Amino acid sequence: MPPRFFVDLPLAAGASLSLPPGASRHAQVLRLQPGDPVTLFDGSGGDWQAEIAEMGRKVVDVTIGAFEARDPELALAVTLAVGMPANERMDDLVEKATELGVARIQPLMCERSVLRLSGERAEKKREHWQAVAVSACEQSGRTRVPVIEPVRTLAAWLREAVPADARRVVLSTSESPPLPAVPAGAVVALSGPEGGLSPAEEQAARGAGFEPASLGPRVLRADTAPLAALAIWSLGGLTA
Repeated sequence: MPPRFFVDLPLAAGASLSLPPGASRHAQVLRLQPGDPVTLFDGSGGDWQAEIAEMGRKVVDVTIGAFEARDPELALAVTLAVGMPANERMDDLVEKATELGVARIQPLMCERSVLRLSGERAEKKREHWQAVAVSACEQSGRTRVPVIEPVRTLAAWLREAVPADARRVVLSTSESPPLPAVPAGAVVALSGPEGGLSPAEEQAARGAGFEPASLGPRVLRADTAPLAALAIWSLGGLTA
């Protein structure tokens, strides 16, 4: 299978272009040569077959060939709103959620959050996580790149930015009904950081229209719980 590269530019058959820096470095590492096939995608759906035209020391030129219409995306648009786990676990969460088909990830700071970001540092982290999502799309065969939203506090997000047209679920460690089936449309799953959401935060989420849901009798880590919910929905493990 040819290597896949994300190109944030409109693509067209017969056109030539230089790969962006990240993709160029990847092509260099793979020791690709003129004439080698590659696959390009621009995030709008489908793949473009292409061929290496020239390998420079820093620039890699390709010629675009035929378009392949395919859609490996989920029918369900899932937004994960997560209290950011510390260390490298947020990187892993973004990578695995992208592989599983997430549409958006909203990083949140909650009362019990260990990782706290603001200003330039928060934006640099968001850009890093967006790059992680792009790389996961290249590897997994996705044709659309999930959006990593700017870091927000939970209170501000509940007040200003929750998608209005989606079903809302808060993953709860208290006694709650099982995770609901969501066969189509859109859903937002809210999950807390290490230590979970505080009682006040969970109550605020319920007041904002979030229904509590349980993933079972065990307490899952902050980076495991949202992935478990996404996996259930992405694999169609529940019925309406």
